[in-house]
Amino acid sequence: MILLPFDRLPSELRCDEVKSYYDILDKKRFSLVLKRITDVLLALIILVLLLLPMAIIAIVIKCNSKGPVLYKQERVTTYNKRFMIMKFRTMTVGADQKGALITSANDNRVTSVGAKLRKYRLDELPQIFHVLSGKMSFVGTRPEVVRYVERYTPEMRATLLMPAGITSLASIRFKDEDAMIGDVSDPDEVDRIYVEEILPEKMKYNLSYISNFGFRRDIRLMFSTLKHMVS
Repeated sequence: MILLPFDRLPSELRCDEVKSYYDILDKKRFSLVLKRITDVLLALIILVLLLLPMAIIAIVIKCNSKGPVLYKQERVTTYNKRFMIMKFRTMTVGADQKGALITSANDNRVTSVGAKLRKYRLDELPQIFHVLSGKMSFVGTRPEVVRYVERYTPEMRATLLMPAGITSLASIRFKDEDAMIGDVSDPDEVDRIYVEEILPEKMKYNLSYISNFGFRRDIRLMFSTLKHMVS
């Protein structure tokens, strides 16, 4: 990944709040290049090793509930670009039309197989293809849906200077996000809790990641993610 010149960034990113983070990344271009090289090499290795397990997961999903194997949803990544993220489907078909975009504890839209996939983050595996294409990275701010990005403060937009990630320190700290929301069923209330209470806290970690970005830190975060997946 190579940073665009600041004056070529989308207008919503050309502000003082983002500039301070841009200047930090501008001094770490070599680490950004290493990050991209590592993403591609690691993604290719994972695909070779996990292609068969991914095929088995797809079959299990198909046998467990009606609907497609993959779930696609519009998300936001580098420079506020939109893309269709792919995940293994963990909810009933049309779940995002029947409730909030964020799941709550004991959400009855989650399938039995989906609950297991979510627990070990196996539903994220198809995003390896996004890493190869450059839309995502292994480490970075989790890609949010458009409606939440539109609620970002100017400072939060600094997270859009880098590709969205499969994992991050915020992802690890908030891995039980649905439990934090609780048994709230009203979609508007779930959205309010997420935007006003959870998202600002997650962004503290995401902005700290940019402030302290480094190739070795990325490697440590990937190992930490693996540790939490099996714990």
